[in-house]
Amino acid sequence: MDCTETRNHLLDSQRGTLTGELRARVDSHLAECDACRQEDAVERELSAVLQDRLPRPRAPEALRRSIEKRLMGEPPRASGGIRRTRRVSFFASAAFAAAAAFAILLWKPHGSDPMLAEAVNDHLRVLYSDHPVEIESGGIHQVKPWFTGRLDFAPVVAFGGDDDFPMQGGAVAYFLDRKAATFIFKRRLHVITLFVFRAEGLPWSALATHPVGGASGTLETSRGFHVLMWRKDDLGYALVSDVDPRDLQMLAVKVEGGV
Repeated sequence: MDCTETRNHLLDSQRGTLTGELRARVDSHLAECDACRQEDAVERELSAVLQDRLPRPRAPEALRRSIEKRLMGEPPRASGGIRRTRRVSFFASAAFAAAAAFAILLWKPHGSDPMLAEAVNDHLRVLYSDHPVEIESGGIHQVKPWFTGRLDFAPVVAFGGDDDFPMQGGAVAYFLDRKAATFIFKRRLHVITLFVFRAEGLPWSALATHPVGGASGTLETSRGFHVLMWRKDDLGYALVSDVDPRDLQMLAVKVEGGV
């Protein structure tokens, strides 16, 4: 297993979702490759920052009470207005605690968008990585063919960089549950990440009114980063950066084949 293939499996390895044989191959490569071990350490640290150290919204108290009532039921009242005490077995208590914790874990504030959160998280991984580029840019005709055999689709990108948006290179990443082609551009001192992925089965917003070439998308901001996301044919696109949103719009037009 080479470095590229190993790094494609790092997140799955950390999540414990690799099969026995594949996990053994990844572990074997990591034992022999200092660069990939360092990349694995960076991924683990970034995951800890994103998942453990960022503030998590607390579920409303009303939701907690509602969960408890549904799982346990209201204790019946005895005559004279005195509540009877009901014993709960150890297993029932454990089941309640697990179910309540799971329900609270799944709760999200109104308006949260998993695709927006994923785009920002993936962009942060690029920023934190010591090796964000797996193929150095020699133009789009060098970068695009590199993805052949590494993805289950062909990324359609018409722009290979220019003086305003020089392309740094590309890499394979994951976007939610699927592989994505990652193209990295610069805008002065800012990094712009373009993710291209299969569009089907994702929770696309119905409010895609922002024009992007011949398509329409959404432009949103999360944690100080702007995300321009759109869908065209079978592919989805996400541009992420802290540059001015107008710069993202300019780059999106170029990606779509505009001037």
